[in-house]
Amino acid sequence: MDEDIKFYLDEAEESMGKALQHTSVEMTRIRAGKASPAMLDSLRVDYYGTPTPVAQVANVSAPDARTLFIKPWEKNMISEIAKAIKNSDLGLNPQSDAEGVRLNIPAMTEERRRDLVKQAKSESESGKVRIRSIRKDVNESLRKLLKDGASEDAIKDAEAKVQKATDSYISKVDELLSRKEAEIMTI
Repeated sequence: MDEDIKFYLDEAEESMGKALQHTSVEMTRIRAGKASPAMLDSLRVDYYGTPTPVAQVANVSAPDARTLFIKPWEKNMISEIAKAIKNSDLGLNPQSDAEGVRLNIPAMTEERRRDLVKQAKSESESGKVRIRSIRKDVNESLRKLLKDGASEDAIKDAEAKVQKATDSYISKVDELLSRKEAEIMTI
């Protein structure tokens, strides 16, 4: 029974880590006023008939805080990339030349910053919900072990460890949110 309890505790730790990682990735996708190549992670371009991530057909760099420069490895991709950006929900206006595509990131209004903070809070809440859901599932599995003959003390101890892990990961999500909030509100 002890190895079963350890298995569930390890599973909880691993799943909560993945939930935290997912929340972190979602937070990086929220624009924070300065140019970041991660802003284009979800953008797909038509590469010989296949929707392909921009990072797989071009080098994306941020030469300064307000500009992204996309330099494709094949010159014929410049117009495809510009078209994909225009048709996306990024709200950016691409300027292309012989070298690549340049994106000027406009300064955000106070209202836009507040909207992004709301979006970040929503993402962090989703992450917390995922972590709590993992806690619930693991605790249910532990209670099944109790019915299968595991000692009550061992199960209570395991549930306490799951709660401790839950608290730890939720505080890490809160840290992600406060960092993102500060990043968004910094002008």
